[in-house]
Amino acid sequence: MKKAIVLLMITGLFNAFTACAQRPSPPAKVSETTTAGLKITIDYSQPAVKGRTIGKDIAPFGEVWRTGANEATWMEVNKDVKIEGKALKAGRYGIWTIPGEKEWTLIFNSKSNVSGTAYSEADDVLRVKVKPGKSTSFSERMTFSIAKNGVVSLVWGDYLINFNVK
Repeated sequence: MKKAIVLLMITGLFNAFTACAQRPSPPAKVSETTTAGLKITIDYSQPAVKGRTIGKDIAPFGEVWRTGANEATWMEVNKDVKIEGKALKAGRYGIWTIPGEKEWTLIFNSKSNVSGTAYSEADDVLRVKVKPGKSTSFSERMTFSIAKNGVVSLVWGDYLINFNVK
Protein backbone atom coordinates (compact mmCIF):
# COMPACT_ATOMS: atom_id res chain seq x y z
CA MET A 1 0.00 0.00 0.00
CA LYS A 2 2.81 2.43 0.90
CA LYS A 3 4.52 1.68 -2.44
CA ALA A 4 1.29 2.47 -4.31
CA ILE A 5 0.89 5.79 -2.48
CA VAL A 6 4.52 6.74 -3.12
CA LEU A 7 4.15 5.79 -6.79
CA LEU A 8 1.01 7.93 -7.09
CA MET A 9 2.78 10.88 -5.43
CA ILE A 10 5.78 10.57 -7.78
CA THR A 11 3.50 10.31 -10.82
CA GLY A 12 1.54 13.38 -9.69
CA LEU A 13 4.71 15.41 -9.14
CA PHE A 14 6.08 14.35 -12.54
CA ASN A 15 2.85 15.35 -14.28
CA ALA A 16 2.76 18.71 -12.48
CA PHE A 17 6.39 19.40 -13.36
CA THR A 18 6.02 18.56 -17.05
CA ALA A 19 2.83 20.64 -17.32
CA CYS A 20 4.67 23.67 -15.90
CA ALA A 21 7.72 23.10 -18.09
CA GLN A 22 5.76 23.16 -21.35
CA ARG A 23 5.14 26.42 -23.18
CA PRO A 24 1.40 26.88 -23.65
CA SER A 25 1.91 28.69 -26.97
CA PRO A 26 4.05 26.95 -29.56
CA PRO A 27 7.52 28.41 -30.06
CA ALA A 28 8.56 29.47 -33.52
CA LYS A 29 11.69 30.81 -35.14
CA VAL A 30 12.20 32.31 -38.58
CA SER A 31 15.51 33.25 -40.18
CA GLU A 32 16.38 34.65 -43.60
CA THR A 33 19.44 36.05 -45.32
CA THR A 34 18.38 38.92 -47.55
CA THR A 35 19.69 39.56 -51.05
CA ALA A 36 21.95 42.21 -49.46
CA GLY A 37 23.57 39.57 -47.18
CA LEU A 38 21.76 40.69 -44.02
CA LYS A 39 20.75 37.82 -41.72
CA ILE A 40 17.54 38.44 -39.78
CA THR A 41 16.34 35.98 -37.12
CA ILE A 42 13.15 36.26 -35.06
CA ASP A 43 12.33 33.92 -32.16
CA TYR A 44 8.83 34.08 -30.67
CA SER A 45 5.86 32.16 -29.27
CA GLN A 46 2.63 31.95 -31.24
CA PRO A 47 -0.43 33.07 -29.30
CA ALA A 48 -3.79 32.05 -30.75
CA VAL A 49 -6.75 34.34 -31.27
CA LYS A 50 -9.16 31.75 -29.74
CA GLY A 51 -12.25 33.81 -30.57
CA ARG A 52 -10.89 36.91 -28.84
CA THR A 53 -10.75 40.38 -30.38
CA ILE A 54 -7.25 41.70 -31.11
CA GLY A 55 -7.00 45.21 -29.71
CA LYS A 56 -9.59 44.57 -27.04
CA ASP A 57 -9.39 41.11 -25.42
CA ILE A 58 -5.79 40.42 -26.44
CA ALA A 59 -2.97 42.82 -27.40
CA PRO A 60 -5.01 45.85 -26.25
CA PHE A 61 -4.81 48.96 -28.42
CA GLY A 62 -2.69 51.72 -26.89
CA GLU A 63 -0.82 49.45 -24.46
CA VAL A 64 2.66 47.93 -24.64
CA TRP A 65 2.28 44.29 -25.65
CA ARG A 66 4.89 41.52 -25.55
CA THR A 67 4.32 40.68 -29.25
CA GLY A 68 3.87 36.99 -28.65
CA ALA A 69 3.46 34.85 -25.57
CA ASN A 70 5.68 33.68 -22.72
CA GLU A 71 9.29 34.87 -23.11
CA ALA A 72 10.01 38.11 -24.94
CA THR A 73 10.07 37.90 -28.71
CA TRP A 74 13.50 38.80 -30.03
CA MET A 75 15.08 39.76 -33.33
CA GLU A 76 18.75 39.49 -34.22
CA VAL A 77 20.52 41.20 -37.12
CA ASN A 78 24.13 40.49 -38.12
CA LYS A 79 24.79 43.99 -39.51
CA ASP A 80 23.87 47.57 -38.70
CA VAL A 81 20.46 48.17 -40.30
CA LYS A 82 17.76 50.72 -40.85
CA ILE A 83 14.27 49.82 -39.75
CA GLU A 84 11.71 51.98 -41.50
CA GLY A 85 14.61 54.36 -42.19
CA LYS A 86 15.86 54.57 -38.57
CA ALA A 87 19.28 53.20 -37.57
CA LEU A 88 19.70 50.09 -35.41
CA LYS A 89 23.10 48.54 -34.63
CA ALA A 90 23.84 44.87 -35.26
CA GLY A 91 22.72 42.74 -32.31
CA ARG A 92 19.82 41.04 -30.59
CA TYR A 93 16.78 42.99 -29.42
CA GLY A 94 13.53 42.27 -27.61
CA ILE A 95 10.47 43.26 -29.66
CA TRP A 96 7.43 44.80 -28.06
CA THR A 97 4.61 46.64 -29.80
CA ILE A 98 1.91 49.14 -29.04
CA PRO A 99 -0.96 47.97 -31.24
CA GLY A 100 -3.44 50.48 -32.58
CA GLU A 101 -6.33 50.57 -34.98
CA LYS A 102 -4.56 52.95 -37.39
CA GLU A 103 -0.92 52.66 -36.28
CA TRP A 104 1.34 50.17 -34.51
CA THR A 105 4.52 51.21 -32.70
CA LEU A 106 7.34 48.67 -32.97
CA ILE A 107 9.72 48.80 -30.01
CA PHE A 108 13.24 47.37 -30.16
CA ASN A 109 14.56 46.94 -26.63
CA SER A 110 18.08 46.11 -25.40
CA LYS A 111 16.69 43.31 -23.19
CA SER A 112 15.99 40.20 -25.27
CA ASN A 113 16.39 37.28 -22.88
CA VAL A 114 13.59 38.11 -20.45
CA SER A 115 10.02 37.20 -19.62
CA GLY A 116 7.51 38.80 -21.95
CA THR A 117 6.21 40.78 -18.99
CA ALA A 118 9.63 42.24 -18.01
CA TYR A 119 9.40 45.29 -20.30
CA SER A 120 11.12 48.52 -19.29
CA GLU A 121 10.86 51.62 -21.46
CA ALA A 122 14.28 52.72 -20.12
CA ASP A 123 15.82 49.88 -22.17
CA ASP A 124 14.25 50.95 -25.49
CA VAL A 125 16.76 51.39 -28.31
CA LEU A 126 14.40 52.24 -31.17
CA ARG A 127 10.72 52.92 -31.79
CA VAL A 128 9.14 53.08 -35.25
CA LYS A 129 5.54 53.52 -36.33
CA VAL A 130 3.91 51.45 -39.07
CA LYS A 131 0.42 51.26 -40.51
CA PRO A 132 -1.43 47.97 -40.04
CA GLY A 133 -2.89 46.30 -43.10
CA LYS A 134 -5.46 43.59 -43.62
CA SER A 135 -4.24 40.04 -44.05
CA THR A 136 -5.39 38.16 -47.14
CA SER A 137 -6.57 35.32 -44.90
CA PHE A 138 -7.28 34.86 -41.20
CA SER A 139 -4.33 33.52 -39.18
CA GLU A 140 -5.32 31.88 -35.87
CA ARG A 141 -1.70 31.87 -34.65
CA MET A 142 0.61 34.87 -34.76
CA THR A 143 3.29 34.32 -37.39
CA PHE A 144 6.37 36.22 -38.53
CA SER A 145 7.89 35.88 -41.99
CA ILE A 146 10.91 37.53 -43.60
CA ALA A 147 11.17 38.22 -47.33
CA LYS A 148 14.45 38.21 -49.29
CA ASN A 149 14.08 41.99 -49.78
CA GLY A 150 14.10 42.59 -45.98
CA VAL A 151 10.37 43.09 -45.43
CA VAL A 152 9.36 41.50 -42.12
CA SER A 153 5.67 40.61 -41.75
CA LEU A 154 3.68 39.86 -38.63
CA VAL A 155 0.34 38.22 -39.47
CA TRP A 156 -2.25 37.55 -36.79
CA GLY A 157 -6.00 37.34 -37.05
CA ASP A 158 -6.91 39.74 -39.85
CA TYR A 159 -3.88 41.97 -39.20
CA LEU A 160 -0.80 42.33 -41.36
CA ILE A 161 2.05 44.42 -39.95
CA ASN A 162 4.98 44.96 -42.34
CA PHE A 163 8.25 46.71 -41.59
CA ASN A 164 11.37 47.20 -43.68
CA VAL A 165 14.79 46.07 -42.47
CA LYS A 166 17.56 47.27 -44.80
